[in-house]
Amino acid sequence: MFLQKLRLYNFKNHAEVNLNFEEKINCFLGKNGSGKTNLLDAIYYLSFTKSAFNPYDQQNVRLDQTGFLIKGTFEIRHKQREVICSIRQGEKKNVLEEDQAISKFSDHVGNYPVVLIAPQDIELIWDGSELRRKFFDSLISQLDRIYLDSLIQYNHHLKQRNSLLRTFSERGKVDVDLIASYDSKLALAGNYIYKTRVAFIEKFKPIFNKHYDFLVCEPSEKVDITYRSDLSEVDFELLLKKNFQRDLLLQRTTSGVHRDDFLFTLNGLELKRVGSQGQQKSFLIGLKLAEFQILASEKQVKPLLLLDDIFDKLDDLRIQQLLKLVNQGLFGQLFITDARQGRSQQILTDAGLQAQLFIIESGTFRQEWLKT
Repeated sequence: MFLQKLRLYNFKNHAEVNLNFEEKINCFLGKNGSGKTNLLDAIYYLSFTKSAFNPYDQQNVRLDQTGFLIKGTFEIRHKQREVICSIRQGEKKNVLEEDQAISKFSDHVGNYPVVLIAPQDIELIWDGSELRRKFFDSLISQLDRIYLDSLIQYNHHLKQRNSLLRTFSERGKVDVDLIASYDSKLALAGNYIYKTRVAFIEKFKPIFNKHYDFLVCEPSEKVDITYRSDLSEVDFELLLKKNFQRDLLLQRTTSGVHRDDFLFTLNGLELKRVGSQGQQKSFLIGLKLAEFQILASEKQVKPLLLLDDIFDKLDDLRIQQLLKLVNQGLFGQLFITDARQGRSQQILTDAGLQAQLFIIESGTFRQEWLKT
């Protein structure tokens, strides 16, 4: 799969953009604030029907405008497909594929796989469990439509159950049959999510370990991912009943897959506490490369790989290792951003790679070719 064309209208800081891409490497080069990352976000939007960085669509509209439009032309499995995402003030988001409206956005997720590596991703390691759940949920959802539907149902029932707990607390009266019906619905979705996560992480870990070892060139470092869940030792419905009085007191559901975590370790210790910056970045890139490989294998199509400011965040060794994978043909189409034009040109030239360059200056694009 590759993205042939990208058209933007009033998306973030871009008034109008019309770009045609090469099948391999495309670089967006320009000063900070020129809109390089916004181009990657537009590509991401075409895949997920949402921004990677800002969940509020109106905040992705160019200043003083009433809406935006993103149009992408893909070639996938030797067929050309056009995807359009648009929003106007006061109207619902509109997503079209080949001029056909998509009413259920979850049905679109995974059809045009994209893997994004951005500076903010380091928060997967530094921050709390929610981001790690979102990472794995996003990946599994692209592979398993039932899983995505179960997540949607689970979050819906969780919200309703929490609302019911608040109502019971305020009224001082509990409807046992009503809460039991919500517990049953929550458990049905939650059990599927739990079992799918267990199976997926066992498949994911060896692929991740292989990529981490390749990046650091030191197989003596033992990294691991441990899935932790309230459901690992007890039936979910029984757990909800057991914790009901605590839930009622706190007015929220205190157990379930919405509290799960994925523990990242290095040599048996928590990575964020003992890992160097280089080890943490290698762990992160390893996660993303494993994500790419699993999507490519399951979808039988190579995802687009979006590398935001990657050369500024990795040392020379890890950059060289990553570019070896490019040379080996692991990836399909790449999009790279860099604020330092000369650096990217030198790195790619030294690696013997050809690339199409888009230099952004004062809102305009100048196209050049980097040939070895």
